[in-house]
Amino acid sequence: MKHFFKNILKDKTGAYSLRELVIAICMFLIVLSWLCQLVFNISTPEYMFYSIVSLVATGCFGYSIEKKPNDNSNPTN
Repeated sequence: MKHFFKNILKDKTGAYSLRELVIAICMFLIVLSWLCQLVFNISTPEYMFYSIVSLVATGCFGYSIEKKPNDNSNPTN
C-alpha cells in the first residue's frame, strides 16, 4: 500500500511533484465531503465543491499536455 501511494505522487519523469500532491489532497477532500454528506448530513457549499473539482480537472489537464522529456543519453544511431 505504501508503494502505491508513493507511485501516485510521481510525475512522468519519476520524480515527486507538488502538482500530484495537490491533486491527491483535492481528491481526498472530494471523497471526504461526500462521506460527510452521507454520514453526518453536513453539506459542502457548492462553490467550495466546484472549486476543488476544478483544481483536480486543471491538474489532470496539465498532466495530459505535459510532455515526457527525451532521453538523449543513449542514442540509437
